[in-house]
Amino acid sequence: MSDEPIFDCLVIGGGPAGLTAAIYLTRFHLSIKVVDAGKSRASLIPCTHNHAGYPGGISGKELIARMTEQAQMYGASIVTGRVTRLDRVEGGFEAEWGEGSVKARTVLLATGITNRRPPMDEDLHDEALQRGLIRYCPICDGYEVTDKSVGVIGDDSHGVAEAVFLRGFTEDVTLIAPHASHALSDADLARLREFGIKAVDGPCHAVAAHDDCIVVDTAQGPQTFDSVYPALGSDTHIELAQQVGAALKDDVLVVDSHQRTSVPGLYAAGDVVLGLDQISHAMGEGGVAATTIRNDLARERPIVRETLSGSIAAKAG
Repeated sequence: MSDEPIFDCLVIGGGPAGLTAAIYLTRFHLSIKVVDAGKSRASLIPCTHNHAGYPGGISGKELIARMTEQAQMYGASIVTGRVTRLDRVEGGFEAEWGEGSVKARTVLLATGITNRRPPMDEDLHDEALQRGLIRYCPICDGYEVTDKSVGVIGDDSHGVAEAVFLRGFTEDVTLIAPHASHALSDADLARLREFGIKAVDGPCHAVAAHDDCIVVDTAQGPQTFDSVYPALGSDTHIELAQQVGAALKDDVLVVDSHQRTSVPGLYAAGDVVLGLDQISHAMGEGGVAATTIRNDLARERPIVRETLSGSIAAKAG
């Protein structure tokens, strides 16, 4: 590693949080590398109407592409790969992925989460997702199912809460057990009755996706919906944080108000951190993290800008 450059910051994850941070960090004249596995949840969004500034909506892929271009325009090095190892070493951190390794003074984890999918054919799932027949974020797109027929796949208080949330958009909401009969508490059942939400036993399996509806097999026969929301939870990508001993709570990274983790030099932003899982929120955290990284590095070695031989160069001294 002695002949390899030591970056000011390694950003792991190229979603909205990581790319926002990359834009900030490069505009702070810091040397950075972004390693992205290409699994950002944002890239799966067919069209978001929640993102300010795009009244006609924008697809997740287009948004990520625009942010990537912007970061690269300012000099960010962005490579595709999945970081499998992160170690604390003298002077910072060392990370390894399929194509090599990199050393950096600081690391920003923007590794996100993965939604748990319902039991159904993978190709059918992806097709239905692109058509808006399967949706994962009622905060993002509950408006799109206003006065439509909605199925929620879930069998705990989380599923009940999501069904109740969607009741604010439509009166036609059904909670479907994913694998077997519902095992809900009396309090949860009372909430369903209070809001007029139907409960259907499973197991359930999506069997057909048409142009404007999706058909789900249940214990009570086929059910047809305009959209289905899986409320099965998610898996947070915390493996790298665990490797360096960062503090966790409920399987998410603990950070302070400036996105610092419990490990000096390690920061986190976006869905990997407890908070609102929204693009705008992730971007805000990315901006906060990048600014904190810049200021923390400057406390170690002041970052100055000097003109030498007719050129301007960043200098840490």
